[in-house]
Amino acid sequence: MTEIPTHLSGEMSEAGHRLVQRVYYEDTDFSGLVYHARYLHFLERGRTDYLRCLGVEQSRLVSIDEEGLVFVVHRMEIDFKSPARMDDIVTVLTWTEKAGGAKLVLGQQILRGETLLIAARVTIAVINASGRPRRLPEGLSAQFLARATL
Repeated sequence: MTEIPTHLSGEMSEAGHRLVQRVYYEDTDFSGLVYHARYLHFLERGRTDYLRCLGVEQSRLVSIDEEGLVFVVHRMEIDFKSPARMDDIVTVLTWTEKAGGAKLVLGQQILRGETLLIAARVTIAVINASGRPRRLPEGLSAQFLARATL
């Protein structure tokens, strides 16, 4: 198996996870601005690489135990503050707000330099392989809580 360079997944800090991305032509609409739904892709990449940097491999969670574990987006609150444009370099920040029971709450921001473009709060439901709610295992909950910021 080929080892994947860790810098592709961003970096962890005391404040959470930081992922730098470029805005490509495919992310924009006819106006040259990022199409609103494309921000969901940037946010998803941030969440996925946050998990990866925490040592959580989503592809293995479904077989973590006899019940299985899957994360699904339950709710998203997004405030669109300012647009991004083609060739902008944006930073996706992700951090844990809450972790426990059958849900995670993650905070996210997308910035261009110091300018806040997007502020989001994402509630993740924890379910088993059959689609039923399940509790987040303590060890996994601890990994998220270790990166919690308020």
